Amino acid sequence: MSNKTDAGFEEIRRALDAARSICVASHVRPDGDAYGSCIAMALFLRALGKDVSVWNEEGLTAKFGYLPEGSIVTKPSAAPRDFDVLLALDTSTKERLGSVLGGLGRVGTWINVDHHASNHRYGDINFIGDAPATAQIVYDYLRFAGADITEEMAVNLYVGMSTDTGSFQYDRTSPHTFRVAADLIERGVNVPLISQAMYDSYPRRRIELLKALLNSAWFGCDERAASFSLSLETIHRLGVLPEDCEGLIDHLRAIEGVQVAVFFEELPEGKVRVSMRSKEPHYDVSRICGIFGGGGHAQAAGARIPGELSAVEEKVLEVVCNEIRKHN
Repeated sequence: MSNKTDAGFEEIRRALDAARSICVASHVRPDGDAYGSCIAMALFLRALGKDVSVWNEEGLTAKFGYLPEGSIVTKPSAAPRDFDVLLALDTSTKERLGSVLGGLGRVGTWINVDHHASNHRYGDINFIGDAPATAQIVYDYLRFAGADITEEMAVNLYVGMSTDTGSFQYDRTSPHTFRVAADLIERGVNVPLISQAMYDSYPRRRIELLKALLNSAWFGCDERAASFSLSLETIHRLGVLPEDCEGLIDHLRAIEGVQVAVFFEELPEGKVRVSMRSKEPHYDVSRICGIFGGGGHAQAAGARIPGELSAVEEKVLEVVCNEIRKHN
């Protein structure tokens, strides 16, 4: 049974110290924070002599092939495996672990560490921190645990923090965030090199995708809402990979006057993946996505909604415009 009261780092340490076998896992459609947090934590646990597996439904995507020690991330086992601890990082609901769940046999203790306010607290031990990235929480835990944060761990944590803060520009970025980043740089992060890998190494198909999306962009609610949609037809025509879509919504969010940006992506299973961003916390996109069974942060959230693409667009954008009108 899950514990709805958040634990402290000491409780997490006791559970990890007592464990021999640990699975570290994160959400479907992994981003830099998911990978960076998992890899850094796994390296620490392996240094303690633990038997550690790092699972993600997609394994390590090509986009993040530059991450040091990234090869430790694998797809889940085909046959269920038992673990003393399942450590879920950056994952707001158990279901978001995807096929990881099918690879699990008996799990002694579930530990859930995350920074999303909408987290369901599904673990036996939950730590939902007020941080702009789970990687920042992992850093704080490693310092608490007296870890020797190696250059490889530092790079992974820096990538997690940089990508989830929009290069340190989003609302929850704090003085502590910059202090952590400075310490990671002192531990060996080459900022120009890793920034090029993060932001300046996109495949051409991603640019072709962006061109197609911008050509069909929608603006409404007195130009304060914007959206674009990605159909399965376009995905197949351009050979789009899921990782190609990350960050594209920021092109809409960056337009002057736009308060809420929405990205609709048609999925094969009869659902639509909705990503939503806002410029101000009072346009609470987590609340909007929550109406459709999703969640996230006030300024960055998402949902997976059953239905046909155009129908989902219509009902979501109606709610978005109603939310905008309440504040203007």
